[in-house]
Amino acid sequence: ILCRFFNIPMNILPTILSSSEIYGTLTSGPFKGIPISGCLGDQHAALLGQMCFKKGQAKSTYGSGCHLLYNTGYTKVDSNHGLLTTVAYKLGKSTPAVYALEGSVAVAGAAINWLKDTLNVINSFSEVENIASHVMHTGDVYFVPVFSYASNWPQEARGILVGLTEETEKGHIIRASLEAVCFQIRDILEAMQKDCGYPISQLQVDGAMISNNLLMQLQSDLCGIPVVRPLMVESTALGAAMAAGHAEGIGVWDLDHMQPKISDTFYPVITEEERDKRYHKWKCAVEKCFDWEVTTPQDPNSHSDSKITNHSRF
Repeated sequence: ILCRFFNIPMNILPTILSSSEIYGTLTSGPFKGIPISGCLGDQHAALLGQMCFKKGQAKSTYGSGCHLLYNTGYTKVDSNHGLLTTVAYKLGKSTPAVYALEGSVAVAGAAINWLKDTLNVINSFSEVENIASHVMHTGDVYFVPVFSYASNWPQEARGILVGLTEETEKGHIIRASLEAVCFQIRDILEAMQKDCGYPISQLQVDGAMISNNLLMQLQSDLCGIPVVRPLMVESTALGAAMAAGHAEGIGVWDLDHMQPKISDTFYPVITEEERDKRYHKWKCAVEKCFDWEVTTPQDPNSHSDSKITNHSRF
């Protein structure tokens, strides 16, 4: 359809091949003759590197944003909740494709970066866990990090911090920022479960933020499932290597017998009642951020006509 629309001849496009087969060899340089036998996108390679081979397994990569993939097996699931349907991987010419649902959190580590670079709340990322651990909770503070590049939010939404009092410390704000990541992950996991109709028993994690033990514990607490941190944190690189090594004619790895090597598993330690109460308050904060309406004045030099209204009270 797209080729017809853009008037592109189909015969000039490359042939679609699997994620794991020999495509050719390097023709020059010190690695001349080495076969090229694996091809995967960043997040899809991470799903494979986390060894999410089974239907119902999910992984989340934590960086500036978060990227989640949920293995739906050989079934292509069309989402009713705004998720993307994607081919996760196809490990060989004759094997069927494995599909996944994909969702993302636009602002995760970027919120911590904002606290550091814009608000000067912290001096370095290494301080985050220590400062946030000095308080046992957020002090009923909730942070909804809707920044200008967060395209998954409505255009009229704005980021908010709610629940502030004179007793609010920077530890509360930092902890609320970590919880904001976890709540958004829960949003996506619940959407994935609704689309597929079967539960997620645990969440595999990777990325720069997973060294933060407090974040991992909060994620487990607020989702109510174990969070599994692998020994090999570079899941994308591992997944790409696995696809290449599994290819027919290479045969370095037999993926059917590979098991993940786990560094740590974080289990929920709060009650379901506490979990749902905090999630409900987060959803209330989200509703408040949606309620902002910003109208830009016609005269950019005039501020008298600008209107910023909020139809709810904080």
